[in-house]
Amino acid sequence: MNFLQSFEEFYESAAKHLDIPKGLSDQIKSCDSVYHLRFPITLDNGEIEVIDAWHGEHSHHRSPLKGGIRYSSLVNEDEVKVLASLMTFKCALVNVPFGGGKGGIKVDSKNYTDNELEKITRRYTFELFSRNSLGPNTYVPSTDYGTTSREMNWIYSTFKTLSNSNIDSAASVTSKSVTQEGVNGRTEATGRGVYIGIRELLSDEREISRAGLKAGIEGKRIIVQGFGNVGYHAALFLYEAGAIITGVCEYNGSIYSDKGINPSELKEWLKQGKKIYDFEMCETSEDPWFAFYKECDILIPAALEEVINATNMYKIKAKIIAEGANGPVTFEADKYLTNSGVIVLPDLYLNSGGVIVSYFEWLKNLNHVRWGRIENQGNNNLKEIDLINNALNETMTQAFRELSEKRNSTGKYISYRQAAYRLGIEKIANTYIEMGLFP
Repeated sequence: MNFLQSFEEFYESAAKHLDIPKGLSDQIKSCDSVYHLRFPITLDNGEIEVIDAWHGEHSHHRSPLKGGIRYSSLVNEDEVKVLASLMTFKCALVNVPFGGGKGGIKVDSKNYTDNELEKITRRYTFELFSRNSLGPNTYVPSTDYGTTSREMNWIYSTFKTLSNSNIDSAASVTSKSVTQEGVNGRTEATGRGVYIGIRELLSDEREISRAGLKAGIEGKRIIVQGFGNVGYHAALFLYEAGAIITGVCEYNGSIYSDKGINPSELKEWLKQGKKIYDFEMCETSEDPWFAFYKECDILIPAALEEVINATNMYKIKAKIIAEGANGPVTFEADKYLTNSGVIVLPDLYLNSGGVIVSYFEWLKNLNHVRWGRIENQGNNNLKEIDLINNALNETMTQAFRELSEKRNSTGKYISYRQAAYRLGIEKIANTYIEMGLFP
């Protein structure tokens, strides 16, 4: 079962329990449109290379569309379609008024110079702009796997030029640098959201007792797969709250320590260009899966999709799986793990912190005023980042309450993923019905 098939199984397993017309359900499930783009760039050595890229638009029930742009050699059309779809349900679930979109460029950033990556980014921006598929009212991208604020700054700069300095051009893309009209707190937002979601789950004594755990973050043993932006910040916030980070897995190796790993020290080690498997005071291996299958309370897959699947689901020794990445657990694995008593906090909820804070950045750009300038009501100590973090916390806390209420309202146990899909589908269906598009 591939990524698209797995998503469709998740969708159908939830939709069949809802009283919505089949035609409306089919509309909600499928992508409105997908573009396959091919364009040439001139490499630094003078050679011309043709780049493959995709742009997916899942649902226009809300505008604009929102979704990251991914740079990876594994990017393909099905992946873009699924990720655009997940973004639609994610926004609906946490009450952010966007439809879902996604972009992907089939390149491995490590194989290109900065100059070449800038050419690729600016040309991709032009391709979207020329199709009216980029802008504050149409599609607003942000970072994803393989991209950072640097690429978003290039997109902003290019859109601003192409749109003749549209006054709202900063709202055409989020995850920008703060100096380029970005917002404080966006960089760590997804990781902070993962932390908040785990915190909320661990405060539910009745629920976590099913997994044989006590309430609270203190002392929980955690393994993180993927130590990029999301994985690092999730680990950092959990560590600061008293959790023990026992394992970290990267693409080129993994480490494990019963005594715990300091995320800041590991990050500094990697920044120096050193290999993860050379990190001191740990059991180390060049095998990325070495620490992944160790026993722990919480496993956070924060890298790519389908890392827990039918081939390795029996090896998982975690009591809770917290999906920091999009689609890290396949349909078969999710069913097996849930039936085995493992609690899975789904991506639709858990990694929504990024799009929530992107929404705040978009609003800031449209209103042309930073957060805190008006809202502080004379309190000069109230900074933008305080407002952003408080709003993120409130949004994710409220969404968790909705998830819990949905699970309790069914009269029998359903997983958090089932509750998330059902809630998202119902909200989108209601929007279509209230618009008069379906009877």
